[in-house]
Amino acid sequence: MARPRRIVLVRHGESTGNVDDSVYEREPDHSLALTERGWRQAEETGKRIREIFAQEPVSVYVSPYRRTHETLRAFHLDPDLIRVREEPRLREQDWGNWQDRDDVRLQKTYRDAYGHFFFRFPQGESGADVYDRVGGFLESLFRSFEAPDHPPNVLLVTHGLAMRLFCMRWFHWTVADFESLSNPGNAEMRMLVLGDDGKYTLDRPFDRWRDPEVNWMSG
Repeated sequence: MARPRRIVLVRHGESTGNVDDSVYEREPDHSLALTERGWRQAEETGKRIREIFAQEPVSVYVSPYRRTHETLRAFHLDPDLIRVREEPRLREQDWGNWQDRDDVRLQKTYRDAYGHFFFRFPQGESGADVYDRVGGFLESLFRSFEAPDHPPNVLLVTHGLAMRLFCMRWFHWTVADFESLSNPGNAEMRMLVLGDDGKYTLDRPFDRWRDPEVNWMSG
C-alpha cells in the first residue's frame, strides 16, 4: 500500500456568506463565491502548499461548492503535477435549501444547546450525518492507497466542519472531543504527516473553545 507522506486539509477562503449571512436568502449555499479577501487568503495559503509539495505529484479532492473550487484555483498548483477529483462527500453541512436568516440564527441557538454533532437542521443534516459521509469518503481514500503509483501527497479542499470530522474519524476522537473544537479559519490548513512508525500525526491541533465535557461517557 502506497500511503501518502502528507494529507493536507484546507478550508475555503472567506466567502460572501461569511461576511453577510443574508446572502443565503438570495443565493444557494453551493453557489457562494469568494470575496476579494478570500482570494488573497487562498493565494497566501497556496504559497505555503507549493513549498510543502515542491515538485511532487498530488492527488486533489475538492468539494463541489464554488468557493472551494475558487480556493483551489487560487493555489496556482502546477497542472502537470496534480490529479483533481470533485468529491461531493466533502461538501458543506446541508442546512436546508433557501435559508431564512432569522430562522437559521434560531436553529443555531438550538444547535448550541442540543450539541453540534447530533442536532439536525430542519430539511438539512446533523454533524453525525456529515461524519457518516466523510467516513465513506475516507474508506474510498484508503482503497486508493492500494495503487502502487499513488502520489505521496493528498490535498483536500473542503469546509471547516468536514475538516474536523475527517480528523475525528481518522484519529478516533470522541464526540466530546469534537464538540470542544473550534472551526479553523478561512483558508487555514491542517496536515497529517506519516511518521517513521507508520502512524500519522496532526501538524497542529485545532483550537478548543472549551474542555471536553465527558458526562456519562467513558474516558
